[in-house]
Amino acid sequence: MSGHSKWATTKHRKGAKDSARAKVFAKLIRQVEVAAREGGGDPNANAALRTMYQKARDASVPIDTIERAIKRGTGELEGARYEAVTYEGYAPGGIAVIVETLTDNRNRTSAEIKHLFSKNGGSIAEPGAVSWQFERKGTIEVAGPLDEDQLLEWVLEAGGENMSRSGENFVVTTQPTELAMVRDALEGFGVKVASADLSLEAQNQIEIADESEAKRILRLIDAVDEHDDVQNVYANFDVADEILAALEE
Repeated sequence: MSGHSKWATTKHRKGAKDSARAKVFAKLIRQVEVAAREGGGDPNANAALRTMYQKARDASVPIDTIERAIKRGTGELEGARYEAVTYEGYAPGGIAVIVETLTDNRNRTSAEIKHLFSKNGGSIAEPGAVSWQFERKGTIEVAGPLDEDQLLEWVLEAGGENMSRSGENFVVTTQPTELAMVRDALEGFGVKVASADLSLEAQNQIEIADESEAKRILRLIDAVDEHDDVQNVYANFDVADEILAALEE
């Protein structure tokens, strides 16, 4: 697991308990809308919508709120029209960063994301400059504690590719098209799934052993992630658990 993934998991758990929850809901609802607009409003026939629907439910977004988002996406209800725009750049230390946004004003979002990078010691790069370092994967977070050998057996039987620890939990990696199938299979074994999503995984990680450098990197990623239009932030660094723990304090 990358340091950013470990950081994001911790932050997600905290966000569900404080004022960040409203912002998390807003981002998930926007993802549901776009998935419905691009592939139709039936989760059974639209794999992306099914994933976003379940992701919203995992975060305790009310069902009626999700259903209204689907209707806005399909045009049954009025709403803003969002487009997906991806930005690539570098954090301090040359760390590769990819930012996925959904925006109703591309020019505004572009200017604001560039400002956040510049303000926090980073820089925006040309499209394709860092994306080649990442690969799209399905990721499933499994709530622990569990017997690791037993879980690995179930993961392989379910069709998962890989498994790693994330604190007391585990993260299972799948091919993007097999995310829902693997999740269903794991739940069939009685495994508690904390979250499931499509993400970008860095093919190689840069080890960050210095606490001050980790702090600079996370300051930029935090700032970008807090932007209302930003849906996901990915980076290719790895930070030791003890450094993350120190920064959380």
